[in-house]
Amino acid sequence: MPGGERVVVGALAGAFGVHGEVRLKSFCAEPEAIASYLPLHTPDGRRFDSLRLTGRAPGALVARLGGVDTREEAEALRGTPLLADRDRLPPLPEDEFYHADLIGLSVHDPGGAALGVVRAVLNHGAGDILEVARPGGGTLLLPFTRAVVPVVDVAAGRIVADPPAET
Repeated sequence: MPGGERVVVGALAGAFGVHGEVRLKSFCAEPEAIASYLPLHTPDGRRFDSLRLTGRAPGALVARLGGVDTREEAEALRGTPLLADRDRLPPLPEDEFYHADLIGLSVHDPGGAALGVVRAVLNHGAGDILEVARPGGGTLLLPFTRAVVPVVDVAAGRIVADPPAET
């Protein structure tokens, strides 16, 4: 694809049943939307041209993937990320971002001092947290809220953050 840019939209969480169905964790705002972003790719280059949602399991969707026909094949895919071509994804409103767009951005305080680089975007249920790799080593965790992160400029590759005072 032009630019070769893909975004992680889900992950395979192992087998479901004995006939090749998979447990699928969708990272989409509407979990079922993952089926509309075909083809899906794995980091090692495998391509899935078909995905049919067949049900739900605790914390996951249940699906049939083209080319996965046995429990053993489904189980071998456990933990595999699923990526969609970026141009298949819907555009986002002005103040929303794909996690992939934030990773790698430099983070500076309001005075311009470097705080580090975004290594990951975490979410443990209470909202997104930016994991920032500090220049001298170590990690800074920032709540991804407008109060703490007032400026995100993806085009300039820069985030301005005002971290809460350490106590």
